Amino acid sequence: MNGIKDLFKRYYTKSLEKNSDKTVYDLFKWKKTDVFLKDHKTHRVLVDMKDLEFPEQYSQNACDIIASKYFRKAGVPGKLGYENSMKSVAHRMVNFWREALKDEGLIKTEEEGSIFYDECVYALLNQMYAPNSPQWFNTGLKLSYGIKGVKQGNYYFDDKLNKVMECEDSYTRTQASACFILSIEDKLLGHHSISDQFVTETKLFKGGSGTGTNFSTIRAKGEKLSGGGSSSGLMSFLKALDRNAGAIKSGGTTRRAAKMVCLDVNHPEIMDFITWKSKEEDKVRALGKMGYDMDIDGEAYETVSGQNSNNSVRFSNSFMGKVDRLKVNPDEIIKLTGRVDDKITKTVKVKHIWDTFNTCAWKCADPAPQFSDTFNAWHTCPAGEDGKINAPYNLINSTNPCGEYAFLDNTSCNLASINIYKFYNADKNILDVEGYLHIIGLVQLILEASIHWGQFPTEDIARKTHLFRTTGLGISNIASLFMVMGYPYDSNEARALAASLVGILTGQSYYISSLMAKDIGPFEKFEINKPYMMRVLRNHARAASVDMVSFSRSAGFNFSNEFEGLGYTPLKVDHELLKLQNLSYIGEQLKTCWMNALESGSKFGYRNAQVTVIAPTGTISFAMDCGATSIEPFFSHIVYKKLSGGGFMTIINPIITIALKRLGYTKEQIEDILSYVLEKETITKDDFTYEKILDGKIEGAPHLKDEHLPIFDTSNKCGSGERYIDPMGHVKMVASITPLISGSVSKTVNLPKNATIQDFKDVVLSSWKLGIKGITLYRDSSKAAQPLNTSLSISDNVKLEDLTYNQLLDRARKLQKGVKYSKRDKPVGIRRGTTHPAQIDDVKIYTTVNRSSNGEISEIYITTDREGTIIMGLLNSLSKAISVMLQYHVPPQDISRMLRGQKYEPYGFVQKHPYIKYVSSISDLVSKIIDIELGDFSKCQVKPENYDKDSLILGNSSELNSEKINTTEIRTKKINGERIYGSTCPNCSSTRMVRNGTCMVCLDCGSTTGCS
Repeated sequence: MNGIKDLFKRYYTKSLEKNSDKTVYDLFKWKKTDVFLKDHKTHRVLVDMKDLEFPEQYSQNACDIIASKYFRKAGVPGKLGYENSMKSVAHRMVNFWREALKDEGLIKTEEEGSIFYDECVYALLNQMYAPNSPQWFNTGLKLSYGIKGVKQGNYYFDDKLNKVMECEDSYTRTQASACFILSIEDKLLGHHSISDQFVTETKLFKGGSGTGTNFSTIRAKGEKLSGGGSSSGLMSFLKALDRNAGAIKSGGTTRRAAKMVCLDVNHPEIMDFITWKSKEEDKVRALGKMGYDMDIDGEAYETVSGQNSNNSVRFSNSFMGKVDRLKVNPDEIIKLTGRVDDKITKTVKVKHIWDTFNTCAWKCADPAPQFSDTFNAWHTCPAGEDGKINAPYNLINSTNPCGEYAFLDNTSCNLASINIYKFYNADKNILDVEGYLHIIGLVQLILEASIHWGQFPTEDIARKTHLFRTTGLGISNIASLFMVMGYPYDSNEARALAASLVGILTGQSYYISSLMAKDIGPFEKFEINKPYMMRVLRNHARAASVDMVSFSRSAGFNFSNEFEGLGYTPLKVDHELLKLQNLSYIGEQLKTCWMNALESGSKFGYRNAQVTVIAPTGTISFAMDCGATSIEPFFSHIVYKKLSGGGFMTIINPIITIALKRLGYTKEQIEDILSYVLEKETITKDDFTYEKILDGKIEGAPHLKDEHLPIFDTSNKCGSGERYIDPMGHVKMVASITPLISGSVSKTVNLPKNATIQDFKDVVLSSWKLGIKGITLYRDSSKAAQPLNTSLSISDNVKLEDLTYNQLLDRARKLQKGVKYSKRDKPVGIRRGTTHPAQIDDVKIYTTVNRSSNGEISEIYITTDREGTIIMGLLNSLSKAISVMLQYHVPPQDISRMLRGQKYEPYGFVQKHPYIKYVSSISDLVSKIIDIELGDFSKCQVKPENYDKDSLILGNSSELNSEKINTTEIRTKKINGERIYGSTCPNCSSTRMVRNGTCMVCLDCGSTTGCS
């Protein structure tokens, strides 16, 4: 490539050269679809949009997410007043980027601009890449629609005036960054002070962005103050900032603020910081026993502190080296140093800190480890903007909330991700490497344009973003690529492929950055950081297995193949393994990219100080119809396909079918395997029929060879299956790509419920030794708010996984048969029942549950002490409706599910009932009472003493009263279900929230708890 102009070539839009009458939009077939979304709990309509236009290949899920989150809803010129086509969204973003690059001087001709526009639009519409959410929200609104917005106190750097200026409106420039790192100084008032932190964080949370800060500069409790007296301590300020984040939320919604809090391991309050969340989690559990709502947004969590941030401890090499020597010397110590006052400096045993850290992480998933010396060994700009090498403010001190962006304080990063699976040709079993390189170049230009015409929340961030120009390109959907190519996620083959593709991403990005620098100059602070940046890039090239001796001689240098200044040996790409897998063409391209990057960069410098990260990519992955997010493995074998008319269709992960075909299974064998995974039971309720997956595991499937099972392993157990990706499989994947990425990797290691504290220690220590910069550990069931998947094993004595395939089919058929009732069985004679007294506010409610002679619930009567009132009449009607449903043999658990979570007055705290202490309505109260009668106390705030051991399933003649449960009349059955989903989605109330990097993402609407 001779220069940046070579990027402006038609690769995907060549047909437009021959037909000038067509536009890039004519290369797609288009469809009209409706988008209708409602809150899962309240049934409130969230989005109802008609006749929206999307490319034909888009799933309904992608259409829902893009329309609900990214279509501009107001101020758009025209009859509708809102965006109703993906064409409009693509045009306003790509046109903005094109005009910004023209202004910057990177696009010099109309032809270049036209090619850039067409190629970027095509790739965006073809779901090959996507920018992070702020771009979709903000980019191009003024340029395309004349929407200015109001002045909001944002800033930009004016190249002509060479100074920071305040923006006149919201949308002339774009707010494209979601990731920010802030500094804080040890002072109460003034610039970058503690009080200033409140203002800056509030501003960022209001806009939906996330922040990260290292608070190690703040003096500890008891340290002297300049005006006399002593400091209240770091933790007092952290708790206050946490409350502020909880009050502001994020983006003006109910979403929790995205916030990273870091603390160096030598801070005097490190033990209080480590145990902070663990102690608060204990309080939540105690409050739950007292009757407080333990949902993640309930009263219990709102009462305690520390719930609005991801906490990380910054471990030094010195500390971790002592940890590694604990078996030899258990008395290793560390000095906790006062920030300004040596009187509080003290020594603590390393073992005490290490044990406490891992115990707390085991208990509540916080804090996480970050390895500060590893971060800074790969730091491209340790001279900062003033040339002072490794001054504390020139180090990498923190990350953004999700952990992928790691750079100087008071900088920002705008992100984008490439759907790597889009470049794979399944018929030929080959990757289109040339197309991949082409898109990398285009997206790096997009990210650079977003800096040039960007705006930022503070003057410092505007200035330093201009000076260093960090970008964050990543990949998504790599799990689909692994599976279809036949590589288990936890395999050397998958790791070699991932490292190669990420290495190409970074190497080609730096090469493109050097070509930009050739045309318009490197980032302003390149020269004072050049020696350190070139050392880092040489280490990247060594990790890519470039022969630095041969290359440097040909380029006129003299470098060895030994890594420089790292203190450890990173993992290198295994080119021999790539060759065995017929992937040498990828390995050779990897080396070429890095040789180009080094040679061109040594001549011209680089336009960007960093170029790549691995972000969680939750919402944008769904917008691209990715099967899996980021570098994460699949969550399960079952996916829920949204239908345009509403509802879902349960299907198997389509990648499994392609993978089985490539593995050589016949059509009939594949059908048998899919039928096994998708074995369903049909449930009919009134006139509504739906199918429910019985299990969903793949182990034991007919025809499937044992050696192929690892290919289909997922991050969690599927159904009654036992297989899942070993925690070290996650660690090794991160370790394989970390030496080939500019920033860091947002990744959570999933551990099973029975994981031990020692397992946590092993993961953290191994991560440090393998050169990982930071990682998060999450043990199933470690959060009190995590709800249960209470599916039971089919038999009391035989586990589902112990059944043969034929036995499983027989059992499934028996479950599906059931008795169909077409008539109402009215109860006659004397019935035996149980009355549940409860009081909500000042309203007394009495719910009586009657059973028929065979023990089935046949009637429910709900009364109150408010005789002759409207509420009494409504309760009578509700009682009759429920009783008739029961007498027509509608399963009581279905009635409970129907009533659960409804919210209306009266609601709140409950008195008089021994197990129910909080409800959202009388309907919700009745739902919980039905659950209790069925022996399910999981929705109650107070459980029977033996409930943790067994689920109580009431028999034919059970009795409940406020004093005790008559256990002689109760049979117990162990719950074999596992905790699979996290908190309730703040956008749509779905409980299908799963771990995604260090954040959570909703599988229904795509909302994330992170900053991207």
